[in-house]
This record gives sequence, structure tokens and C-alpha cells, in this order.
Amino acid sequence: MKTLQFKTNINCGGCIKAVTPTLNGEQAISSWQVDTTSPDKILTITGELDETQVIALVEDAGFQAQAV
Repeated sequence: MKTLQFKTNINCGGCIKAVTPTLNGEQAISSWQVDTTSPDKILTITGELDETQVIALVEDAGFQAQAV
């Protein structure tokens, strides 16, 4: 299991609500959170995915992600 971090444009509760079904629906993610107080809106994911898989999931949900 590994922990990855990404800069995102997930910047409010509504955005988190929009991305939740996508991230919660991915079996390879054991936990995730977004620090909306950070200027970079850091998404932290713990699981068995690699960076490109996480970026694809976030983009499928309508947001942007960039590995930190």
C-alpha cells in the first residue's frame, strides 16, 4: 500500500461531494482526503493505484490532478 499526493482544483465541499462517488467506488483506494485549506488543494490517497490511475479517476470526475 502506498500514499500519493496530488495538487488539484477540488476546492470546496461541493467539489468533494462531486468526486466522492468516483473515489469511493474504486476498490484499490483504501482512504483519501482533500486539504481544501491548502493553496494547492492537496489530495492524499492511500491504496494500490499508481499516479496515472489516480489522475485518470480525478479527471473522470471532472477535476484536475497533478502529482506532487
